[in-house]
Amino acid sequence: MKSPKMMLAGVFAMTLAACSSPEDMNSEIAGGSEATAQEAPDQPAAVSAKPVSFTDNEDIENGMREFAYAWPAQVSAIPALSAELEQRRDAALAEQKRTWAESIESCPEEAVSCRNASFDLDWKVVADLPGYLSLSSSFSTYSGGAHGLYGRGSLVWDREAQTALEPVQMFTSPAALEAAIGDAACDALNAERRDRRGPDYTGDPEEWPNQCVEIEDTILFLGSSNGKAFDRIGVYYGPYVAGAYAVGDFEFTLPVTLAVLEAVKPEFREVFSTR
Repeated sequence: MKSPKMMLAGVFAMTLAACSSPEDMNSEIAGGSEATAQEAPDQPAAVSAKPVSFTDNEDIENGMREFAYAWPAQVSAIPALSAELEQRRDAALAEQKRTWAESIESCPEEAVSCRNASFDLDWKVVADLPGYLSLSSSFSTYSGGAHGLYGRGSLVWDREAQTALEPVQMFTSPAALEAAIGDAACDALNAERRDRRGPDYTGDPEEWPNQCVEIEDTILFLGSSNGKAFDRIGVYYGPYVAGAYAVGDFEFTLPVTLAVLEAVKPEFREVFSTR
């Protein structure tokens, strides 16, 4: 059986599935910064760079297809990164058009829900460092049924290597990062679960949806409080990952600690710091 993150990643990559947008970061844990991992210090983009906001919509009888994809000026200032996101956007649009056409072909005209489809993805800057640009995305997608799906994604652009990285790739292994932040993330998650479910809630911690969430099912954001080094880590659990859809998503900010630094690959060590 696929993990919740794998299922969500498939939805994100194939652009299928959400009608509501994700919540903002819910809370901070002790030792975290006052700002969240996704709040970046102001950084000027190249003078000629402009943000991109792309839309492609279609109307039919009793139905509509809506598609939106956006990124900030800092992305446009990096041609290779802009090209990378253009490829992702075009693949997402092509997949949406294909699946919507299939749905329309098999859907009665009066069945409005399966004749409507939407996809919206917006990239934002988390941290703009001299050697790296850290981004987060928020997406929502709907392709029929009672509700759609929403979630987040992330990438770190290596300016020198001209390549996109998943944040976890900057660490020696998922297991090493798990050892460094797993307990703190689980404590923050369980505190939020208690707030949402009520103080009388009890459940087996070894069973879903009461378990701690593994790194492979976690979306990570690398943030910076000073624009010089990554010193905080955003932790995000999408719908179904840490609870039922009705419970929502979860997001926290953790500080970069000495344990985290020890888990960073040597080639990236200089761009991480504790406070």
